[in-house]
Amino acid sequence: MNQSLLIWHRPSNRWLTFMRNTMTVLVVASVCLLNIARCAAFEPDEQLVYKTIDDVELKVDVFHPKGHQPSDKAAAIVFFFGGGWNGGSTAQFHEQASYFADRGMVAFSADYRVKSRNKTTPFECVKDGKSVIRWLRKHAAELGIDPNRIVAAGGSAGGHVAACTGVIEGHDEAGEDLSVSSVPNAMILFNPVIDTTAKGYGLSKVGEDRQTEISPCHQVRPGIVPTAIFHGTADTTVPFENAERFAKLMKEAGNRCELVSFEGQGHGFFNSKSFRPKTKDLSHYQRTIDASDQFLQSLGFLDAKATE
Repeated sequence: MNQSLLIWHRPSNRWLTFMRNTMTVLVVASVCLLNIARCAAFEPDEQLVYKTIDDVELKVDVFHPKGHQPSDKAAAIVFFFGGGWNGGSTAQFHEQASYFADRGMVAFSADYRVKSRNKTTPFECVKDGKSVIRWLRKHAAELGIDPNRIVAAGGSAGGHVAACTGVIEGHDEAGEDLSVSSVPNAMILFNPVIDTTAKGYGLSKVGEDRQTEISPCHQVRPGIVPTAIFHGTADTTVPFENAERFAKLMKEAGNRCELVSFEGQGHGFFNSKSFRPKTKDLSHYQRTIDASDQFLQSLGFLDAKATE
């Protein structure tokens, strides 16, 4: 045997760098594939256009209960993503939508115009939110939903959009059939923007001269639909005080409003792992799901869970 073959050679620095880079690429690729697979588990069953404006098609991602038929009259829930009215993705609430579809609701995750994509303001976001509710009610028969059991839900700026559908009067899209109500039958709000003045969030975006126009805290009155709010006490984006004040005003007006506080939690605590892969503590997500489920059961929108 050639003894020279047994001589060990130290790998060159170039070779070591190549191997490290290769391993890094493989790890990153594996993580990406895992995230893709995780998100794919919550892919919508279909997408439908609810509104076309200025050549922009606005769509809803639809999640159907198993065996759902157009002749059914299931309760419906529509989610609005967060992103400061500037951006965001309907994928934010895909996991929640999938959960409620499994529970028997028809679940939707709605797109709406935002500044980064459409050069719009929060006022257009509110119009789009109202358009979604009106579209759902108008097409209830084809969608297989009960027009009297529609829930508006959303997080942060999307929580604001959802809240405005139930609280703010007017701000409807021009040309829509106003005989069809854009008001939901219940609301579930995740750290929502609920005060657009200097005491809350968004003053610079709505403008001082219009600061209370689409500020839910300033438009509370009797007759607003039942509402559940989930909010972190350590939220530095949307102060917890805003949610406390809104809940107090709602109760004083004779409206049902349940505020569930999350001690020490900041903004976005409710996000699922499919949307925020780095989320380590899933207990907050699960608690919002469980509380939402109980809230909807109390309204008759969901059946009680079967006991094992």
